[in-house]
Amino acid sequence: MKFVIRYWNSTKTPIYSLLFTLPFFLLYEIGVFFTTKDDILVLRNGADALMRQILTNFGLVGLYWLGLLFLVITIITFYVQRNFWSNIEIVGNYFFFMMFESLFWSGILFVFMSNTYLFLMNPNGQYIIQQITLAIGAGIYEELLFRVLLITIISSLFSLIFKWRKKTNYILGMFISAGIFSAFHFLGEYGDYFSFRIFMVRFLAGIFLGVLFILRGFGITAWSHSIYDLIILTKITTE
Repeated sequence: MKFVIRYWNSTKTPIYSLLFTLPFFLLYEIGVFFTTKDDILVLRNGADALMRQILTNFGLVGLYWLGLLFLVITIITFYVQRNFWSNIEIVGNYFFFMMFESLFWSGILFVFMSNTYLFLMNPNGQYIIQQITLAIGAGIYEELLFRVLLITIISSLFSLIFKWRKKTNYILGMFISAGIFSAFHFLGEYGDYFSFRIFMVRFLAGIFLGVLFILRGFGITAWSHSIYDLIILTKITTE
C-alpha cells in the first residue's frame, strides 16, 4: 500500500511528467524533421500549429521554436523543483509502471468512446509514419495546451476573481478547457465541418483527459492520449 501511495504521489510531479514525455517529444520532432516540405503543414496543425503561430506573433518564426521552448520549460521546471529534490526520489521502475498505467487509461478511453472513435481523430497525409508522428504530437502538444496551460490559467483566474475553492476552480477549468478543446478541432483549413454530435464526443473526451490530468498529471495523460490515437490509427488502417 505504501508503494502505491508513493508511486501515485511521485508520478504526478512535473519532474516525472517531463522525463516521461521527453521520448515522445523527441520522436515527434524527429518525425517532423524527416517530413517533406509538402507534408509539413499537415503535421503542423492543431494545438502545435496554434502555439507556433503565437510564437510567430512574437517574432519567433520557424518550425523548431516550439521544440526549443519545450526544452526551456523542462530546464526551468527542473530549476524550480530543485528545492524539492530531497523529497522526490527518481525511481526508474516508476516509469515502467507509468507506461502500463497509460495503456490502461488509453484502453478505458477507447472503450468509453468506442461508438464514436472515428470522430476523435482526423488523420491526414499519405504515409503511415506521418500518422504515427501526428498521433504522438497530439498527445504532447494538445495536452500541454488544453490541459496544462488552459486548466491552470482558467482555474487561476477563477481563484483570483471569485475566490472559490481550488477544487471548484479546477473542475470549472476542466469543463471550459474541454469545450475549447472540442471547438478547436473545427477551426482552420484542416478543421472539420461543425456538428453538435461530434462536438459533444470530443467534449466528453476532453473531460476524460481533464480528469486524468488532475488526478495523474501531464505525463500519463499525454501518453494515454498518444496511445489512444495510435490505437485508433491501427484500427482505421487495418479496416
